[in-house]
Amino acid sequence: MTDPEPLLPPVSRSRLWPVVTIVLALLAVGILTVGVGALAVTPPVRQGAVSAPAASAEPDPGTSFAPTPGPTVAVTRTDGAVAARTPVSELADPEWIDRVSASTGIPARALAAYAGAVLDVSRTHPGCGIGWNTVAAMGLVESEHGSMNGAHLAADGTVSPAIIGIPLDGNGTEIVRDTDRGAIDGDAEWDRAVGPLQFIPSTWAQVGRDGNRDGVVDVNQIDDAALSTAGHLCDVGGDLTVAQNWIAAVHAYNPSIEYNNRVAAAAEQYAAAR
Repeated sequence: MTDPEPLLPPVSRSRLWPVVTIVLALLAVGILTVGVGALAVTPPVRQGAVSAPAASAEPDPGTSFAPTPGPTVAVTRTDGAVAARTPVSELADPEWIDRVSASTGIPARALAAYAGAVLDVSRTHPGCGIGWNTVAAMGLVESEHGSMNGAHLAADGTVSPAIIGIPLDGNGTEIVRDTDRGAIDGDAEWDRAVGPLQFIPSTWAQVGRDGNRDGVVDVNQIDDAALSTAGHLCDVGGDLTVAQNWIAAVHAYNPSIEYNNRVAAAAEQYAAAR
């Protein structure tokens, strides 16, 4: 875990707007910063891998704030059931993955998970507009793309050994007592953040999703973790092409101004990748 601040459980819709009010105040005095490039960059889709979004009078939010990194690949429309069975790591154009991995230094296996997660979420949360660069920035800040503390990201997307954060025992953190009897984080007294996207067990129990479609929701598997992160941010923030919503969603993931600014800076940097 890169910051002493813990992850918080999901913020309900009824609690979002007080967070947005705080965020707007911080933006006004320049404490929180986010450029438009951080907000929404859409990766091209692998030919025939997933159904294209239905036609709409609304503009594609993925191109509202930053250009698509590379040419958009034509998509063969398939039914939603086929799309839902496709592992997220197989959704993005592999040539784009190789090119952007080389230009950013993001491991190709991690990038495939981040890009595929936002493409899948564009199907399940069509109004969200989250960019691959946001999820990638979270992966960098949370675990250096699954490489922190000597961990290794395997070809199947599993991170090992597990990346486990400090106990949330009030010593420089919020107090979060054990919620999983140590099943996920190995600590039966306090919760700890776990995995490449650093979820605490109580949050994972609510938002964990099966990104590699193997029937198991695994916090240490990067497809599952990336898809869960993208969906969680969309659930909390709504339209993430709106700056205050983007900041509020990231702030709900980890309520630290420094964390928010670090994610924004990384997302801006990744947005420039081609």
